Amino acid sequence: MSTATPRDPVRDWARSGVAWLTGHPDGPPVIPPGVAATRASELTDLIATATAGAVRLDGAQLLAERAAFTGHRRSGASSAGGACRLLPTADGWAAVSIARPDDPALYGALIGSDDLGNDPWRAVGQWLRDHPGTELDERAELLGVAAGSVGVRDAPVVDVTGRRPRSVAGLLVVDFSALWAGPLCAHLLGLAGASVIKVDTPTRPDGARRGNADFYRLLHGGHRSVVLDPDVDDDRAALYRLASAADIVIEASRPRALRGFGLDAEEFVRSGTTWLSITACGRASNRIGFGDDVAASAGLIAHDERGPVFVGDAIADPLTGLTAAALAMSSGDDDALHDISMSGVVAATLTGHHDAGVSGASGTWFVDTADGPVPIARPRRREPVGQAPPTGADTDAVLHDLGIRR
Repeated sequence: MSTATPRDPVRDWARSGVAWLTGHPDGPPVIPPGVAATRASELTDLIATATAGAVRLDGAQLLAERAAFTGHRRSGASSAGGACRLLPTADGWAAVSIARPDDPALYGALIGSDDLGNDPWRAVGQWLRDHPGTELDERAELLGVAAGSVGVRDAPVVDVTGRRPRSVAGLLVVDFSALWAGPLCAHLLGLAGASVIKVDTPTRPDGARRGNADFYRLLHGGHRSVVLDPDVDDDRAALYRLASAADIVIEASRPRALRGFGLDAEEFVRSGTTWLSITACGRASNRIGFGDDVAASAGLIAHDERGPVFVGDAIADPLTGLTAAALAMSSGDDDALHDISMSGVVAATLTGHHDAGVSGASGTWFVDTADGPVPIARPRRREPVGQAPPTGADTDAVLHDLGIRR
């Protein structure tokens, strides 16, 4: 009989750093609903088993790790990073991200306005108050903006239970992803002994390079960087051969993006490649999303006396990255093409609300648990190991090593 102490979701939230990032800046932290912090710890337990204990991390703490580098704080109905907001609709709430240079123009098209002025949030907020969330969802998917009404999504559920651990040591990982979820997966596979090649294109380099340099180095240290242009015939052929050489491929875009490069996941998995496909709402959906709006629209929001607030910092990203890594480090009856919906990953953790009292002041907060008060931890960081190569620095060497000519 197992004597392991059952996990307490409230305690896991408290030690994760996520609760510290949840709530208003002038108020106490808020314990989120669900069991995402507990699920994250279970995933790193699976990774520890798959690596015979060589990779032991605290999954709960990984959920808030980026904020330890950036200094992000809880910001209530604005995301910790500031690019997403919770806004009222005619029949509920919506999470809206305005993060990309083209977003103001796209939102202008969404609300039917040629000029949003100097404050696109004001115009979008006014439109939302007069329209239901379903209309936002339809228009956002059509126009490719990261926004959605708050509510549990109908998205593929990812289940890692019942799978057998497998070693990835010595395997070749080709990583087409960017930002956080996919790179975290690649980072964990690298820690487990895989060789990781990050692939960018000249027109779409990883935007995370413009973010915190130390956090980028944490996720990409020790990897190799390749840049190939799918609009150039020789580079396009090299991309195909690079994907063909991979044991594991990570992508974090809608399937049509890589198909446009001449890469079809189904073709590669027939040859034995493990393909990790990370999307906002599944491969069958055209919706796009980032970590904050996906988590909130999937239903992971907290509340205080002033209304809904964001949970953590883009929490859908690290939770999905952990899930993808656990899938890659395990095997089952059908382990070729993994349709990893960020929305589905988040929604699967929404199994309960916690009425946990928070007390304290002046930056020292505690939450009540069955075992007594537990301090609410701040986000914690791991120190980067190794250097992240400049974009494309290893292109020629990687192609040479794999016998790929262009």
